[in-house]
Amino acid sequence: MKRSALSTRPNSAKLKKAIQKLTVPKPLQEIHALLNNQESSRSSKKNKTGKSVLFHGPKKSGKTTMAALLALQAGKELYKVDLSKLVSKYIGETEKNLSVLFQLAEDKGWILFFDEADALFGKRSEVKDSHDRYANFEVSYLNQKMEQHKGMIILASNLKSNLDPAFIRRMRFIVKFPFALKQVRG
Repeated sequence: MKRSALSTRPNSAKLKKAIQKLTVPKPLQEIHALLNNQESSRSSKKNKTGKSVLFHGPKKSGKTTMAALLALQAGKELYKVDLSKLVSKYIGETEKNLSVLFQLAEDKGWILFFDEADALFGKRSEVKDSHDRYANFEVSYLNQKMEQHKGMIILASNLKSNLDPAFIRRMRFIVKFPFALKQVRG
């Protein structure tokens, strides 16, 4: 999503006043502060290298929109990861792609956004053959890259229960989006 598409400013004083009255949940305030290098005592106590966030809830609940707004407010680019271009059927290629992605994100200051994160960050399975062993290796490699990454990573999932518990433990913030937003029709 391009930042210019989200940079419209309200013209009416009434609308500005209504926006100022909105209550922003504390975890989102802390994520905003973290993006602007104003860490709260809660987030710095966790002493984690990465800045990993999980947004979970039903589809159409505003997870992607919130990620875009946080990036916009921080003046950073939100890079939506295309899983079809990242994951490869060839051994070692997915790890190579991940390495390039995380390095580019650090160099350019991107916020990485993994939508439908359970596709890549899913639970490890019982090893029955070499394919299972390799899939579990990919999950472990991704865990390591997330821990080492200095920038913000936002995962969005409809089903938190489908994510590997190791990823959930590494999240600095977990934000539940409890209900789907009604679509505005014009």
